[in-house]
Amino acid sequence: MQITKDLVVKIAKLARIRLDDSETEKFTTQLGAIVGFIEKLNSVDTAGVAETNQVNGMENVLREDEIENFPKMNELIACSQHPLENNQIKIKKSI
Repeated sequence: MQITKDLVVKIAKLARIRLDDSETEKFTTQLGAIVGFIEKLNSVDTAGVAETNQVNGMENVLREDEIENFPKMNELIACSQHPLENNQIKIKKSI
């Protein structure tokens, strides 16, 4: 893919970024180099190479949510300076 000044101007307009002529020239060169590097990567033969999404062997460790009763709930609620409503501590709206 060829990166042209017109394409850089169009991308800048879509991103609502103002570029002067020197910046347009600079980004045309830089984006062209980036796209060239990606095209080089696309030419590498990866046949027979397994897909990899991580390399350290870690796995997600998930557990089921379990509802537990807090044995000292009344003591906990008593520590709050906020009012109690339906057995819950009522605080000011934060959003």
